Amino acid sequence: MASTTNPPFSGWEKAGLALQLTLAAPVQLLYNFGLVVSRAAWRGLPLGDYAHCGFIRFVLCNASARQVQYLSPPTAAMYELWINGRRNGKIETGDQVTPDDAACLAAAGRLQHDVEPLPDGASSLLWLGNRRRATKFVYFLHGGGYTLPIQPGHLEWCLRAYILAAAGRARQKNGSPEGEDQQQREDQQQREEQVAVAVLQYTLCPGAQYPTQLCQAAAGLAHLLASGIAPGNIVVGGDSAGANLTAQLVSHLLHPHATAPRIKLAAPLAGVFLVSPWVSARVDTPSFAENDGVDMLSACYVRSANNHIVGGAARAVFDAEVSRGEGWAMPADVDASWWDRLRDVTPALYVTVGKHEVLRDQGVVFTEAVRRRNAAVDVRLEVMDSEAHDFILLDGQAKRDGDPTKRMRAWASSALWP
Repeated sequence: MASTTNPPFSGWEKAGLALQLTLAAPVQLLYNFGLVVSRAAWRGLPLGDYAHCGFIRFVLCNASARQVQYLSPPTAAMYELWINGRRNGKIETGDQVTPDDAACLAAAGRLQHDVEPLPDGASSLLWLGNRRRATKFVYFLHGGGYTLPIQPGHLEWCLRAYILAAAGRARQKNGSPEGEDQQQREDQQQREEQVAVAVLQYTLCPGAQYPTQLCQAAAGLAHLLASGIAPGNIVVGGDSAGANLTAQLVSHLLHPHATAPRIKLAAPLAGVFLVSPWVSARVDTPSFAENDGVDMLSACYVRSANNHIVGGAARAVFDAEVSRGEGWAMPADVDASWWDRLRDVTPALYVTVGKHEVLRDQGVVFTEAVRRRNAAVDVRLEVMDSEAHDFILLDGQAKRDGDPTKRMRAWASSALWP
């Protein structure tokens, strides 16, 4: 594998960043914000979320990977900051007062720092929830184009969609609360059916390229299984680049990659989810032309992300694999037969994309091809009319139980408790 370290941010890089923030950034921010919001307004879309898209587009289109990493806390540091903030209430002022939010705040108060290093010394599992008492597990692979560390919204998403799945199940089984005895039964149910989330902290580009992240993801899953967790109690998934890494991992389970830890499942995983999946290196599908000015992603950014993960030194490996019909890195760029026998890995696949995102077409085409070849798998595809890329992440950033979060929680519950 390639090196898994980035050189320090140099003085010249700091000077260049300062000039960029002072001179170019204000104009670029106004341009991207105005572009996205005006096109969203023309389409009758919710302007608050699309204003957020405009800001993210500004960052992604104007900052290099190293600049973003210099300005952002690393994944492990963000995990620690988020847990500390969630436990002491410093970032809870925006929470809505609903039963789910009340349960979310109660669960947040029980969060603990729990980090398990993986064998390579560069990756680790960051735990949300009590892994020692949990009966169901989510293995979460965060997005960010392989260049951005985890965001607070990813962790909030995991808390609300997965850890609260057990709380919601308890309310469904016990009915509406009717006094202290009912509350005691619900508390007991939650103790019996806890969900814990293992978040993979992996090496970002340009410090490492494909297949380093696949090897780290496989090592994380192998660790979960070796710890005694049954495959049928694990859901695996992620968003954007995390969905790409999930597809790489599933590909590895179907077709073992020579450089990644070999995994033989004793039984299928409970489910796999892909949110706004990035599964092709192509940027010429109709959705790119249609949505390039309204989505947080652009064709220019996706080209750059492609180059980060499978360009440069990794290009020869990637091209050789694609020419042989091997789809670990970009599964939509090879024949759909690559995903035959998916039922051996999971009985349930959940894919969600936004109608207004540039990656829409590759997600839809890929999912439909997988469905045609895997009649025994419950393949669920959602194309959401008002959403662009990764709107469940925007839910998390806003600390809200929006429709994307509720849909994910419902699917996770159905997969973990079929």
